[in-house]
This record gives sequence, structure tokens and C-alpha cells, in this order.
Amino acid sequence: MAKVFIFPATSLILSDMVERWGHEALGAATGIRERIQTASLDSPPLQMTPEDPKKGLKYAAVEVPCGVRGRMALYGPLIEEADAAIIINDADLSFGCMGCARTNELVMFMIRQRKGLPVLDIKYPETDDEGFAFVSQIKEFLAGLGGESDD
Repeated sequence: MAKVFIFPATSLILSDMVERWGHEALGAATGIRERIQTASLDSPPLQMTPEDPKKGLKYAAVEVPCGVRGRMALYGPLIEEADAAIIINDADLSFGCMGCARTNELVMFMIRQRKGLPVLDIKYPETDDEGFAFVSQIKEFLAGLGGESDD
């Protein structure tokens, strides 16, 4: 079973596909779950601690807005933990919205810079035929990582 970072990280559909084919999806839900289940977190609506933007400095310079650093405190460790990644380009907002263009650029940069990280980089489908090919490409990529097969 591989740990697969998904982009957009909020995509429940992509997360489900990764898990359906026997792998662990690493996305926003994974990182946020850890935060809200931590007893020391006093502000669940924010789902971050005052230390998170400081942790984000590992991934983004001090000149970068603190919101980007805070998001990178969540996504950076997931990218480092990942065995593979799936990037969906030009995704419809209903597929999963990341909400911050600068964070998106940094996440994509980090994924593409990781040496030896298998990455499936595909475009969001616009037609039914593209949709079938989209799912097939994801299934084939995940099968190449090992794990369970769900025909």
C-alpha cells in the first residue's frame, strides 16, 4: 500500500479512488483529522496552532503570507510522507478547491521537485469519454504502485 498525495488535497472523489484501489490518500482530511483529534488543540474552528505558521517556514520564506505558511505546515509534511502523487489540473471547483493560488503553486513545485516520486499529472475531464480515460489513467497509475485490485 502506497501513501498517495492528492491534488487538489480537498478532493473527496480522488481520495475515494485512491483508497478504493488499495492505497492511503494523503490530503487535507488526513492533516486536519490529526489536528482536531489532538487533545492540545484549543481552537477547533481554526484547526491550527500558533506554531503551525512557524512550522510552515520550512516550506515557505518569511516574506510569504502567513496563510500560505499555515497551509504549508499542513501540506508540506504530507508531501514529504508521500510515496506517490496525483495532480489533477484545471479541476472543477466541485471536484475539490484548494482556495489559495500561491499555496497551490508551492505544493505543485514541491511535488515536482521530489526526486524519485512517481507523479500522475493529468487534466480534469470535460467530456464523458475523457472521464472514462481519466478514471482509467488513475486506476492504471495506482495499480503500478501495487496494492489491491478492484475490477
